[in-house]
Amino acid sequence: MPTIRFLPDDRSIFVPAGSTILVAARQGGVTIEAPCNGAGSCGKCRVLVTERDLASLRLPDGSGPFDAGEGISAVLACHAEVLGDLTVTVPERKEAGLKIASHGVRGDVTLRPYVVKRYDPDRHETSILAGDELLAVEQGDISAECFGLVVDIGTTTLVAALMDLEDGRELATASALNPQSLHAQDVLSRIRFASTPDGLEEMRGSVVEEINRLIASVVAQVGVARERVYEAVLAGNTTMIHLACGVDPASLGKYPYTVEFTGGCHRSAAETGVAIAPAGLVYLPPAISAYVGADITAGILATQLHSEEGTTLLVDIGTNGEMAIVKDGRLWATSTAAGPAFEGMNIACGMRAGKGAIERFHVRENGEVEIGVIGGGEATGICGSGLIDIVAELVREGVIGPNGRFVNTERVSLPSTLRERLVTISGKPAFHLADDVHLSQQDIRQVQLAKGAIRAGIDLLLRHLGVEAGEVRSVLIAGSFGYHLRAESLISLGLLPSEFDGKIEFVGNTSKTGAEAILLDRECRPEMVRLVAGVEVVELAAIEGFDKAFVASLKF
Repeated sequence: MPTIRFLPDDRSIFVPAGSTILVAARQGGVTIEAPCNGAGSCGKCRVLVTERDLASLRLPDGSGPFDAGEGISAVLACHAEVLGDLTVTVPERKEAGLKIASHGVRGDVTLRPYVVKRYDPDRHETSILAGDELLAVEQGDISAECFGLVVDIGTTTLVAALMDLEDGRELATASALNPQSLHAQDVLSRIRFASTPDGLEEMRGSVVEEINRLIASVVAQVGVARERVYEAVLAGNTTMIHLACGVDPASLGKYPYTVEFTGGCHRSAAETGVAIAPAGLVYLPPAISAYVGADITAGILATQLHSEEGTTLLVDIGTNGEMAIVKDGRLWATSTAAGPAFEGMNIACGMRAGKGAIERFHVRENGEVEIGVIGGGEATGICGSGLIDIVAELVREGVIGPNGRFVNTERVSLPSTLRERLVTISGKPAFHLADDVHLSQQDIRQVQLAKGAIRAGIDLLLRHLGVEAGEVRSVLIAGSFGYHLRAESLISLGLLPSEFDGKIEFVGNTSKTGAEAILLDRECRPEMVRLVAGVEVVELAAIEGFDKAFVASLKF
């Protein structure tokens, strides 16, 4: 059998001839980023081989080799089949200094935690109570050391916060990339990946391991023993919670999209593997449906959406495109598959919101461009907020037409500063942004599909309620990604109706702040269970005219 040596890990793996480099890496515990789960559509699994070692590979069309200079070639690990011995170098991932929003709005919360402590001076021991249940008894007076944890399990990122259950303060936060995204970027890809016991365990184990690393980080920041953390609240979309709990998500990926695990209950910390107190509990907020999860439940609580007067829309702009709307005290919810473009995936020069990513783009009146780069310095890629800014500005300036195509400069007059940036790369039109960073025609198509899905979802939800866009009183944009967006770009792009101008509020990571409210006030739990039971879920695909609305929403 051929031997693959992976660098910089310096790990050698024997594989059957014909195995792909990606399969071999996964078998040997080598991490290669492949957010499309080996479908060959994202281009993120490129690895490096020498010209000599190319002879040991079979490469389908479109999988390379791509010249990387100095006698080195890049190939797609998901398609490159191994025929003989070779050495593969896995490039360092570009995710240093990730910008992950951990803050968000949260209304006033009454401090009534589910877990409390009672000290008995006669016995000189402290009882830890969860509701009416005795969790544990510890020696001494440790009644002042009572802590809880919240974790927002996003499709792309994780955010953890340590809370003091005695006074309700947030003591420390930590965030990280969701390691599941290295293998499968969007929800459907993860459902497919977890369709086998090994895949499910990989998804569960990797995210729990990262959550435990974040727990270690937050307790270390303030010098708290994790054995004093007695309850954790996990919020996330329905698939993320299934995977974190090791529940088979297969039913979420096929009609009628049934939910195996609805939440609104506790599991023991030992059962979930979450590294808090041995007798600790993990609370899982109720999910609304297969594709409207506990993150939206938490968001409704954080924003008090259900108490809003008139009509208010809550939208979490991300891979899942979840949204909820209240009208005259009644709640409706839906979701739409936006895909991973807004996370910088499936984009030629896309990357996550880390150092070197273009996060802001503006065209001045004279045609000069302003480019904002995370961390300053030279741009090395484009993150989601930068992608939306770039496309929105180029649409506004007429560089991109309503159909999503770059305009013909022989027919359309453009400022020279913009016209000079329209180039041809690999025989196809592109817009030059920086050295080795550009926007391709295919990138624009990905943005069209993502924004079309969300816009169609909004339009159809309003139509279902018989509400005109101008009648919406307030629009709340939630999510870690949404916090970095600009209202003018969302409207210029057509992702939001122009009638929403002046009504948009960015409310941040309400999945986390809603989970904090649930942790701090036990009365929120039965309230949210009752509320979720009354939410009407709107299945967009079942609405007449869905296809037409989606196609119409593709236009800029």
